[in-house]
Amino acid sequence: MRKKSFKLKIIISTIIIVTALFVTLIFFLSLRFSALSSNLINEKLTANINSLKLYFDNARAASRAAAVSIAQNAEVIKAIRERNTDEIIRHIIPAPDLYHINYCTICDNEGTVLARIHEPESFGDSVLNQQNIKDALEGKTSSYFEEGTVVRVSVRTGSPVYDADGALIGIISAGVRFDTEDAVKELEKLFNSEITIFLGDTRIASTITRDGQSIIGTTLDPQIVEIVIKNKQEYLGDAVILGEKYKTFYLPLLNARNETFATFFMGIPETDIIAATNKVIRDGIILGLGGLLLSIVLLFFVISSISEPITKLSDEMNKIANGNLHVDIHVKGEDEVGQLARSFQKVADIIHKLLDDINVMIAEHEKGNTDYHLSADDFQGDYKTLAQSVLKFAAFGMTDQLTGLPNRRNFDNRLNWQWKQAMKESTPISILMIDMDKLKNYNDSFGHQQGDLAVQTVAKTVKQLVRPSMDFVARWGDDEFVVLLPATDETSAVSTAEKICAEIEKMLVPCAEIKGLNVTVSIGVNSQIPVPGRTIDSFISKADKALYKAKTAGRNRVAMGEEG
Repeated sequence: MRKKSFKLKIIISTIIIVTALFVTLIFFLSLRFSALSSNLINEKLTANINSLKLYFDNARAASRAAAVSIAQNAEVIKAIRERNTDEIIRHIIPAPDLYHINYCTICDNEGTVLARIHEPESFGDSVLNQQNIKDALEGKTSSYFEEGTVVRVSVRTGSPVYDADGALIGIISAGVRFDTEDAVKELEKLFNSEITIFLGDTRIASTITRDGQSIIGTTLDPQIVEIVIKNKQEYLGDAVILGEKYKTFYLPLLNARNETFATFFMGIPETDIIAATNKVIRDGIILGLGGLLLSIVLLFFVISSISEPITKLSDEMNKIANGNLHVDIHVKGEDEVGQLARSFQKVADIIHKLLDDINVMIAEHEKGNTDYHLSADDFQGDYKTLAQSVLKFAAFGMTDQLTGLPNRRNFDNRLNWQWKQAMKESTPISILMIDMDKLKNYNDSFGHQQGDLAVQTVAKTVKQLVRPSMDFVARWGDDEFVVLLPATDETSAVSTAEKICAEIEKMLVPCAEIKGLNVTVSIGVNSQIPVPGRTIDSFISKADKALYKAKTAGRNRVAMGEEG
């Protein structure tokens, strides 16, 4: 006999208890709604508190990423060195969209503002009162909540800017500000709560208004000042603002001196629904009590027969939700609960396999085997799309975007791996350090786009001239490439280098201004059999010195590293 479906069980159970529940329904729902309304507000506020702290962490991380990245931008460095305000602004205008910041100030090496990309766009003032600027002038990158000259409340990161000679020429200060009406309105939408920012004990931005009345400029309650500002403690409680009762949370923002210089307020207004349900509760108590007792007896026997598999499924799903993907869901049956259990099991198994495959790929990449990738075709639908996205992200992090060659991080992994293999097998390993001759002059004469084309053409040529299944070509720097030659002695390495040098000399780079342009390269070669005591750094350093020898000897030639 076919088992009754879960839906049918629910229908039968509902019919059995509907009469008893009808009398008590209003009372029961109003009683529960009162408690649930309060709980929902508390749960929402708790969730928002956690999200708010995460938001501040993300804002701090965004400010740090922006400051460090901008400080390393060659075009920005050049503009700062030349104190060209227009060029500085032009190169950092994309920063807010790229890094999710809304504040950026550029200073010289004395803490004087050269440029801003936020209101007011005034320059020439000193910002030495800011700790992140002071730290950056000492060569440190640091992030703080701070009150600035123009931006009153923000999280910001200061990062030093160095020129090619290693001299400190300026400071990048980037961050996320919270002191504007636009900022609090955006956070109001994000958290679906009223937001207020205090500077000291005074409200400077807020979403709270009643009949056009603003609370900006009013001061914080003395009790909250004592707890939040003086004692630097978070405060969760009730408050009445403009006649409205709120569940509130106050978060102190501590500056570099560990002082509460600003406070973040989040509030959720309580509705009148709890008061409205109290009357229903009082009216329904007498009428509903008898029916409720009867309903409890009926529900105990009926629901017990259907709750067991749901409870078991819920327990297993909670394990999966808490990160345990090694769960076997022991819920049998052919009804909807059984089918749901099997579907959840399939989802857990697929995610578990995907995570295992990703972990294996990461382990292989860290060992230097960057040719290893997970098989996206083992998955279907959105899981296949996720696997493909992981592959794209891995490739993006290990590839130079201009040339398509492996980047320096990728090369470091491969060299570590090949070095260990060569040491284990006592086989020679060689390295070619390749530098494009006078690329700066080339860029100055024909522009950076033409220079990029020359770099791409050289990269393609070098890759075509080495063994595709063994040798490893990577971009080392702006105008430098590196070739790793496993199982290759000095003679073969020099031969390969000379072939590259000769072929590039014959190569013509397409150019709109003339028929074609010649490019030459200088190459430093080093070959070793790795043994204990010899280091990778020394291996690279000798090749780099050989490259310098080739450059000083007139360029467009190959030089060999010293013995040792």
